[in-house]
Amino acid sequence: MTKQYTKHYSVFYTECLEEFSKVNPGKVTRYYADMTFGGGGHSLGMAKEITNSVVYSVDQDPDAIKNGNELIKSFDLKEKVFLNKMNYEEFPNWISNNHPDLKFDGILMDLGVSSHHFDEFSRGFSFRQEAPLDMRMDHENDKLFTAAEVLNSYDEDEIADLIFKYGEERYSRRIAKNIIEFRNDKKIETTKDLESIVFHSYPKQLRHNKIHPATKTFQALRIFVNRELEVLENTLEKLFGLLADGGVLEVISFHSLEDRIAKHKFKEIFQTDKNIAKILTKKPIYPSEREIGENSRSRSAKLRLIQKLDPNAQGGVGGKKIKNKKKTKPIF
Repeated sequence: MTKQYTKHYSVFYTECLEEFSKVNPGKVTRYYADMTFGGGGHSLGMAKEITNSVVYSVDQDPDAIKNGNELIKSFDLKEKVFLNKMNYEEFPNWISNNHPDLKFDGILMDLGVSSHHFDEFSRGFSFRQEAPLDMRMDHENDKLFTAAEVLNSYDEDEIADLIFKYGEERYSRRIAKNIIEFRNDKKIETTKDLESIVFHSYPKQLRHNKIHPATKTFQALRIFVNRELEVLENTLEKLFGLLADGGVLEVISFHSLEDRIAKHKFKEIFQTDKNIAKILTKKPIYPSEREIGENSRSRSAKLRLIQKLDPNAQGGVGGKKIKNKKKTKPIF
């Protein structure tokens, strides 16, 4: 596995930092948390551009941790950015055990995978080149099944169900059937093995459309291997509970399954106690044309925000749709 982390475009960089900067501006120290450090754009931006800020960041990817520690050192931010290796589902308990009195003025969840995962072919997330079919974000965690192990051990119905559920793939049954037929002759080991199976499972007239036939199946396996939706659903409310009065939770999602969970969880939190929660985004915020032009992978992104109300204040910060402004470049 590579130890070099490729450059990453920070989606909704300006919008996220602007909303966070509005929260509790008079505090001596404002605390923020980034649930996916990735290439470091959001975390380092919070530390550098928000007055009196301290940032706690996590990432489960060993490559991101190594690269992140080097970035933090190079920008002399060791007293402002604290990076820990963990899945973000562990973060609420970690805070409870290590900093029980700490409350955050802003928490960011940038879901999905980074450009590094797609562009570093050895990780097995992309079918653009042949590589071991891994897909674990924490590739050092032997407790997690690789995508290849899932395809070689699960039965046909289980494979079809996960491809349909997490990829919303209409040809999931046909793909699962062909996976079983392939593995009867030899194990499925590489990204190209799976790509070929899925490609030939599609009707001939649909194999050369704009979206590659394997896209949804690869998405489904990645989500399943890393328990992405399960972790998101189990953690959102706990992260909201870590907010200070006036604090904002921001969720960036990249497909409908993630966005649906964020939307419904926000509603659940709001309906449980309307006096402590305010949904700042009735509808999700979409990237500006400028941002999409700079980074085509931003096209599918959506941003939702919810605020923990200060019972002593009238209303909350924000509440209006954020206008997409000229993008501020990340600091690295």
